Amino acid sequence: MNKETKIYIAGHKGMAGSAIWRKLSRAGYTNLLGRTSGELDLRDRLSVNRFFEEESPEVVILAAAKVGGIWANNEFPYEFLMHNLQIQNNVIEAAHNYGIKKFIFLGSSCIYPKHSPQPIKEEYLLSGELEPTNQWYSLAKIAGIKACEALRRQYEKDFVCLMPTNLYGPGDNFDLKTSHVLPALIRKFHEAKNRDHAPVKLWGTGSPMREFMHVDDLASAVLFSLQHKLEETIYNVGTGKDLRIDELAGIIQKLTGHHGEIFWDQSKPDGTPRKLLDVEKLKNKGWQAEIALEEGIIQTYEWYRIAVG
Repeated sequence: MNKETKIYIAGHKGMAGSAIWRKLSRAGYTNLLGRTSGELDLRDRLSVNRFFEEESPEVVILAAAKVGGIWANNEFPYEFLMHNLQIQNNVIEAAHNYGIKKFIFLGSSCIYPKHSPQPIKEEYLLSGELEPTNQWYSLAKIAGIKACEALRRQYEKDFVCLMPTNLYGPGDNFDLKTSHVLPALIRKFHEAKNRDHAPVKLWGTGSPMREFMHVDDLASAVLFSLQHKLEETIYNVGTGKDLRIDELAGIIQKLTGHHGEIFWDQSKPDGTPRKLLDVEKLKNKGWQAEIALEEGIIQTYEWYRIAVG
């Protein structure tokens, strides 16, 4: 692969996809290809095939997905399962049929069982029950991983699956109904500060442990995977460090300048008790995350403040 290789980034307007686009552009890749969901509905098999036939990409990075937090997964289980299956199936099938040289599939750490041993190794996939609140999304992602694994095994395709931990960063979703925990906390504390430091109500007990990685580190891992031959199907991508949600809330409260009280609504679900990835496999290949959590939150908060005016 060279800097003129035609690379299609599916989902290039999303948080992960846009970070990957920026990273590859800065690394000198000049032939990047993207389509918005309005221009190309990845759930439409015929449209996807027509796109591959007309554009003939050589490398595909699948960063497109329907994503959301606990509330969204609970409220829209059919869409989280079916839409993600449709997107994945169409793009993976087209990549196979049109002879794509290299394919990178982005999954999620939620594919692993709810009560996995910690830290979570890649081989723990399908070793236990999934977290019920996001099982629909998880099942779709597992199907995508297995499709890539089958293509590697049957056709010796260079299809690699990266499993990022909880992502955050510029371009994140800050909608309180559909966002993940870190951007939701940023918005809640920011808005409460602007209401004379009003109290903030947060879901659950604050006790679950979570790992967070800046989206630019994921983009770095994608670039690394493009530039190196990886012999296995699945690689975890994370920082290898986690913290309690109430600790995260304290950090974000401090960085946003909020001085009010925090109340925990224990009637709301906590989700998986702990979810820390074992990142040794990719680290041993030569990649590791670099952006510290507080540094990343400061950057994300600055982006959010500019975005909301």
